[in-house]
Amino acid sequence: MRHSLPIAPQFYVTAPQPCPYLEGRMERKLFTALQGDNAAKLNDSLSAQGFRRSQNVLYRPSCAECSSCLSARIDVSRFQPTKSQKRTIKRNVGLVRRATSPWATEDQYDLFRYYLDSRHADGGMADMDVFEFAAMIEETPIRTRVIEYTDAETSELIGVCLTDVLGDGLSMVYSFYTPDRPRDGLGNYIILDHIEIARGAGLPYVYLGYWVPGSQKMDYKSKFSGLEVFMGGKWNPMNDPKVFSPEAHPLNSDPIAEQVANISLPDLAPKGS
Repeated sequence: MRHSLPIAPQFYVTAPQPCPYLEGRMERKLFTALQGDNAAKLNDSLSAQGFRRSQNVLYRPSCAECSSCLSARIDVSRFQPTKSQKRTIKRNVGLVRRATSPWATEDQYDLFRYYLDSRHADGGMADMDVFEFAAMIEETPIRTRVIEYTDAETSELIGVCLTDVLGDGLSMVYSFYTPDRPRDGLGNYIILDHIEIARGAGLPYVYLGYWVPGSQKMDYKSKFSGLEVFMGGKWNPMNDPKVFSPEAHPLNSDPIAEQVANISLPDLAPKGS
């Protein structure tokens, strides 16, 4: 008997584990596989509903008593750089951008390890070896690019961003950069540059991943104008970050079955069926 993948994606829930953003909380994720001929269509649809990609998996937070993690994106048409962000752009005028296919290199891994050891030595990715790094970069069933930033004078690799090209924008899957230039604001600069890439390509959004009120390491995302967060089944402009609360409550999250039932799926039927 010939077996084939189911047309409708199957959703699963991870076991609870300590939250990396809010101390004392437990996180849980709702996820589905990203594979087959309709991977790009499914990724576009679920990304617009707050999901994120990690290799060949799409996931969204589904914590039992907390709904603090909010998917965030920048509306390119509404973005206006602040004075500080303009200074960041000027400080990095000597960087050269290069977009490549998703292929891992030794230079990328060396920079990745230096970044983790300096910034996230106790994080969940701290033990990632070169093979796991290559899988993170290369295992993608959709249109993905590696955006490299090098010093124009020395040709030194300064920053890298793994970026998915969606139907309505750019999704910044993961970025890392040298910790040797703390004044240059490289993390913010990579976001600012992606806004320019999206604007030049006529794409309306830049997806940033999750913003978590109460998490200091995520606070930088709220500094970008034109920011929207996905909550209540729709994207909402973030006019004031202070109105969002990280407080946990047992009724904050809908039951898993209800969450899955409310996910809007694209038509994934084979052509001609």
